[in-house]
Amino acid sequence: MEAAEDLAARAEEGTKGDDAAGRLTYEIFSLLEAKFLFGRGDVAGGPPRAPAGRVCVLSIDGGARASDGLLAGAALVRLEAALRRRAGSPAARLPDFFDVAAGSGAGGVLAALLFARGPRGRPLYAAEDALAFLLRRVRRGGGGWRAGGLLAPRRRGCGGAGSAFGRALGELTLRDTVRPVLVPCYDLATRAPFLFSRADAAESPAHDFRLRDVCAATCAGGAAAVEVRSVDGGTRIRAVGGGAALGNPTAAAITHVLNNRREFPAAAAVGDLLVMSIGTGEAAGRGEVARIAAEGVSDMVDEAVAMAFGHSRTTNYIRIQGTGSRRGGRAPRACGGETGEQAVWKAEAMLLQRSVESVLFQGRELAGETNAEKLERFARELAKEHARRRQQQQEEAVDEQAIPDDDVPPPAVVVTPAAPKQTPPTTTTPSRKAIAGSSPSVPAASTAGSTEATPAPPKAPPPPRRRRRAPATHR
Repeated sequence: MEAAEDLAARAEEGTKGDDAAGRLTYEIFSLLEAKFLFGRGDVAGGPPRAPAGRVCVLSIDGGARASDGLLAGAALVRLEAALRRRAGSPAARLPDFFDVAAGSGAGGVLAALLFARGPRGRPLYAAEDALAFLLRRVRRGGGGWRAGGLLAPRRRGCGGAGSAFGRALGELTLRDTVRPVLVPCYDLATRAPFLFSRADAAESPAHDFRLRDVCAATCAGGAAAVEVRSVDGGTRIRAVGGGAALGNPTAAAITHVLNNRREFPAAAAVGDLLVMSIGTGEAAGRGEVARIAAEGVSDMVDEAVAMAFGHSRTTNYIRIQGTGSRRGGRAPRACGGETGEQAVWKAEAMLLQRSVESVLFQGRELAGETNAEKLERFARELAKEHARRRQQQQEEAVDEQAIPDDDVPPPAVVVTPAAPKQTPPTTTTPSRKAIAGSSPSVPAASTAGSTEATPAPPKAPPPPRRRRRAPATHR
């Protein structure tokens, strides 16, 4: 009996020791990720707090194929519809709720289309338009972009991807976006990743690229590198697709926000962020080695970001990822209604699956809610943040109207003197000198605080004196 109790006590101590070791490992990795991965010393330990405002970040995975962005496109269509419903505005767009967007490969194309500025300063395309663009490329190119690229010579029988990007985006550059946009690629000239950024484009024309070039660079295949140049021709990049170097750009987006004090001065830690990351699901046409590499990089970034968020990962960070398409059965209701597009059916099927989460050193596990439920929950958080900002803007506008500025002089008060009273015709009106000198007790003019001066009544002139004649003298 004593031996059994001893074994039970040892087992309990071992369990406690494993829990302590697990907590210590968690804290160590959280510290390393927050310090070195994101470039800030703040760690999101402790319970989640209610910040004054949260920076909303959208991150979209992607590969070199257009089919790699179908899950993200379907998810964004569903998210935009939920935001319109909650905001009560049919014209609402995703950039109205997100502060920065990052996309790689097909995800970079979605980010460029959704955040490009239109003629009236509004987003150029809605989520439905961006998904339709991907579907057209899938139908025409079998899931790819039709090799050839933007600046490469056009081959016979192959439509260049650049021509499609050029028709959709025209001459717009990185500066012509309604929100900051981050799109990665790999530069063969420097053998290092390169990040197209609106912040860099605003500082120097040598880092400002046309959006059509950015899309061609991030979607370029390894065998068909694309050469792109900046608007002024000062920077030249021989690019390979961003999916090969940075398939999951979430960590790059978080690092950019936390270190960009000009555009995001209130973002001090990951607890001040609201991040949604969308994966590629299980796209067809990938080789085994390419699939392992892409999923491995994406999962490692997901694990690192989730560890950095700590206790706030369930509220401030969500990951949308699918495990493949359903086989058999009726196709689910797609974006806006039934459709004949099999690719959209597969994407919608992945949204209806239970969400997949990556656990450090433990592989993947299924979450308790579906991807669609995660999207609805995140839409609620975005709508709350949007409503909070609108209320804050209204309060600031009321305060500006109520409190006068000290530098502005007070308005001048003009006092209009009263009209003089008319006197009868028989009475002679005295002059101003006569009124001023008639009596010292009557003021000559009205005081500063008086709006009407009452003149003293005029006195009758004295009767004329008669001269006396001298008496006549008789001689």
